Amino acid sequence: MLGIDRGVDVRQIEVRGRSIRIATRPSTNSLPPLLIMNGSRCSVEVLAPLLEALDPATGFVCFDPPGIGGSPRPRRPYLLPEISCMLNALLRDLDIPEADVLGVSWGGALAQQFAFQHRRRCRRLILVSTGAVPFVKPSWVIAREVVAPRRFDPVRGRDVAIQLYGGKVRADPDLLDVFKGLVTNDGGERYQQLALLGWTTLPFLRLIRQRTLVLHGDQDQLVPPFNARLLARLLPNAQLHLVPDGHLALVTSAQEIGPVIEAFRTAS
Repeated sequence: MLGIDRGVDVRQIEVRGRSIRIATRPSTNSLPPLLIMNGSRCSVEVLAPLLEALDPATGFVCFDPPGIGGSPRPRRPYLLPEISCMLNALLRDLDIPEADVLGVSWGGALAQQFAFQHRRRCRRLILVSTGAVPFVKPSWVIAREVVAPRRFDPVRGRDVAIQLYGGKVRADPDLLDVFKGLVTNDGGERYQQLALLGWTTLPFLRLIRQRTLVLHGDQDQLVPPFNARLLARLLPNAQLHLVPDGHLALVTSAQEIGPVIEAFRTAS
């Protein structure tokens, strides 16, 4: 369970032939719910600090991607447009005509795809620690660690993760404890990486016309801030907000980011 409040419903649901684990909470205000797309390997529980920082009236839909957390590993690789269609069907099955879409890291790529592919379902877009192209301007050392992710190694991974993510975890490595037991290593991440092969939103970024908030840690080593500036420049209706943190800012700076997200969603 998410450990936030009893209003969160965690269950398995069948969507387009896939068994997907979801966590939902209904909205009790006039805003549509948040559809939240998580980062690589992370189950919905990783989002707990953010969800606790949001207004209690904010509804949300979170999910474990195929092969992650409680969602079974797929039989074959998939592409982002396929998962985007699955999420569109999920919202339809949940009787949610429109959502504000938030994507972080890998989920930020999926969120861009969803906003373009299913624009009528997406009212506003929030992109966190992500880019229009995977891994723009990281160092060779950083890129190597992404391909061979030692950051999840229980023995050596802590030092690698501190170097990789940057920001607050450098001063306080114990912040990484929020991920203990909440990242999987059963092959699901390989499918997530394969889904990004050849992917980019650069050809159609200017066609994503939803109001967009680009949130990024100014000390992000994995996805350097150049990516956020590029998104904010090319998206027609985007605003940029830099946070004094690293790649994990959505979790490690949740108390600061939560109100920024709520203000963006309620702004006229």
